[in-house]
Amino acid sequence: MNPLYRDMKVSVFERMSLAAAQHGAVNLGQGFPDFGWPEEILDAAARAVKEGSNQYAPSRGSPALREAVAAHYDRHFGQQLDPDHVCVTSGATEALGAMILSVVEPGDEVIILTPAYDSYAPMIRRAGATPREVALQPPHWRIHRDAVEAAVTPRTRAILFNNPHNPTGRLFGADELQVIANLAVEHDLTVLSDEVWEHVLLHGEKFTPLASLPGMAERTLKAGSAGKIFSLTGWKVGWIVASPDNAALAARAHQFLTFSTAPNLQSAVAFGLGCDEWIAPMRERFSRALERMSEGLKQVGFEVLEPASTYFLCVDLRASGLDVDDETFAKATVEQAGVATVPVSAFAEQDPSRHLVRLCFAKRDETIDAGVEAMARARELFT
Repeated sequence: MNPLYRDMKVSVFERMSLAAAQHGAVNLGQGFPDFGWPEEILDAAARAVKEGSNQYAPSRGSPALREAVAAHYDRHFGQQLDPDHVCVTSGATEALGAMILSVVEPGDEVIILTPAYDSYAPMIRRAGATPREVALQPPHWRIHRDAVEAAVTPRTRAILFNNPHNPTGRLFGADELQVIANLAVEHDLTVLSDEVWEHVLLHGEKFTPLASLPGMAERTLKAGSAGKIFSLTGWKVGWIVASPDNAALAARAHQFLTFSTAPNLQSAVAFGLGCDEWIAPMRERFSRALERMSEGLKQVGFEVLEPASTYFLCVDLRASGLDVDDETFAKATVEQAGVATVPVSAFAEQDPSRHLVRLCFAKRDETIDAGVEAMARARELFT
């Protein structure tokens, strides 16, 4: 058997969700929301099943969805795209896989900023390359040019960049985006930009696509996600946005991963991307949920690292006065206190932070309140 998979642990998200189900715990670990989707998009998907095609869609995506993705980014960010810039994928994780396989060769190195989404390193290795970790430091998680540049070697092919950032909820500033852009241009690197959280912005924050910076449109491949935009994570509809040449190359990798995505879901996402009126209410609801969880956790004695995006926040166990590592806390909490969290050390292989746990706040009020009560019980286990 392939040793990459033979020796690989089960994903931390799957592990904690299974533990939550086994112990009847509140699941604040895996990132799926309890709210946020426009009902009209569900109706559009249902109509498309009955009235539209149920056969293979074109591998690169339906013309309607590719046009809708391009128009959406033109409208929001002024990027002047057309359907040739777009390849539809079965979720953003598949988009990232196709992007990596289309760019990376055996023997290459790819820089990732940790903590990082846990698919990055295995997929880089599956392409025959080596991930090079650059550890961002809590509580501010800033990108420093010297640290990233120190990881560049003659074998470096790409930087895998995530903004807004999971698991920290960090939205990188203009100066940090420029650090990535400058290094890419100076060292002739491609940037694989994971931007799936681009619309899940809290408290009025603004997002800038990396490809919109000077010199970056031709060297950036972007992963986007309808699942994140519409809070419909189970639909697994994503896309790659890149220059026409790079998008075509990524599409060749994509065609032998999933080939195509469910046509009714593509139709519904195309419909949803044309309607912007749901975005502001969605952001307001997530912001309110964040405030509820954050304030609740503070009241029971936890130190919270406030996010600017995503629907995750991190709790600093050490700053909360708890002398326990994140894995021990997460295991005991789900088994004995009734709440599932995710240890942030699972998002890095080298130099991980071992005093932080991630919680998902995209939940109904009653779920948040139950989770906070369980976190209070968890605190008592270690005090």
